[in-house]
Amino acid sequence: MTTTTPLRVAVVCSNNQNRSMEAHYMLSKRGFCVRSFGTGSRVRLPGPSPDKPNVYDFKATYEQMYLDLAHQDRDFYTQNGILRMLERNKRLKPRPERFQSCPDAFDLIITCEERVYDLVVQDLSSREQETYQPVHVVNVNIRDTLKQATLGAFLICDLCQCIQRLEDVERDIDSLLRELTKKTGKTFQHTVCFY
Repeated sequence: MTTTTPLRVAVVCSNNQNRSMEAHYMLSKRGFCVRSFGTGSRVRLPGPSPDKPNVYDFKATYEQMYLDLAHQDRDFYTQNGILRMLERNKRLKPRPERFQSCPDAFDLIITCEERVYDLVVQDLSSREQETYQPVHVVNVNIRDTLKQATLGAFLICDLCQCIQRLEDVERDIDSLLRELTKKTGKTFQHTVCFY
């Protein structure tokens, strides 16, 4: 991987709503070539109670979700920040995307929880290797709250900027992740897959 061109980055969480989209937003503002994804079979957003989430197909647009939730209970979904989150999302792209349906190659894939990391690595490992281009998959656990998504997005931006500056990513990424663990107290998982 050369670092003279901008990194092609994918950020992945389970629903492509909160954590991946906040990082997508911040990375795009910093000039990264970034896309975001979810790994779930359906998109889940908080509902009126923990056992009653709002469930959508990945084909549903952020606008459709926004209108549905505003129709259900505008005050409730404004107060808990979901409508504001969907407003941000629809400014970035029309709808959530599922990682497993994307054929495109990336230099770096950042996942936001261990379960998502496992699904991404499993999906990449099951694909037929064609170009043998390496892709670094890095996980950093970020709780799925609006506040933690923002803090996590700053960490992901720092990570991407540090990787972008490495002279030899293949050689130096593990020592960089160890340094970041010391600095932040966060543990990073890392593996290399191939396209």
